[in-house]
Amino acid sequence: MSKRLQDKVAIVTGSTLGIGRAIARLFLAEGARVVINSHRDDAAAAAIREELAGEHCLFVHADVADAAAVDAMVAKTLARFGRLDILINNAGMNVFADPLAMTREQWQHCFAVDLDGAWHCARASLPAMLAQGSGSIVNVASVHGHQIIPGCFPYPVAKHALLGLSKALGIEYAGRGVRVNSISPGFIMTESNEAWLSSFPDPAAERQRQAALLPVKRLGEPEEVAYTALFLASDEARFITAADIVIDGGRSQLYHE
Repeated sequence: MSKRLQDKVAIVTGSTLGIGRAIARLFLAEGARVVINSHRDDAAAAAIREELAGEHCLFVHADVADAAAVDAMVAKTLARFGRLDILINNAGMNVFADPLAMTREQWQHCFAVDLDGAWHCARASLPAMLAQGSGSIVNVASVHGHQIIPGCFPYPVAKHALLGLSKALGIEYAGRGVRVNSISPGFIMTESNEAWLSSFPDPAAERQRQAALLPVKRLGEPEEVAYTALFLASDEARFITAADIVIDGGRSQLYHE
């Protein structure tokens, strides 16, 4: 039985940790050639380079907020692998601030990464996909793009915009073989969320409290998000575009008084 991404070429941004790393690992296991990426060439980048070393993997150090760096990343991908079939816009950052106390720099930084970064990558990748008449872009949005959680401004504003970008591009290029979709994770046990939980006086109790809020009564794992990205990136989802899949254990469907 053939692998689900056999011989396809994928760029996965922000893929040295968390959800992005899980996606890169899974895509490689499913036969893809994968470009892993981070805005830092640090210990995490060194570890994933060592783990996934081989002819089917390339690490590119690039900040998605820098359009020129993104253009160079796509050029390196095409030079190494000769095509580009999949783009996973996973790189992102949390910016949570009081709206009236927030600085202009905080606002700009949030949108530079969470929205402009995805657009930079899509704009750089689309010409190659359109030229070959096929491609799949998956934007990693968030439940913050669907429900507003107090105290998290302006992050949900950027994620709402990312959902709009996904739908607009999905419709724009639907007739030319390129699909654009998004996924919206909820509470996933990434390194950053592990660190957040560890900041509580009783991390285990807080973890249990967070899990109890979910209908499934447990927290999500990065691999569970990766499998959804795999489906949307694959030809199995060839009739799906401009769609969003929420991966949150059902929490966003709950009614709260």
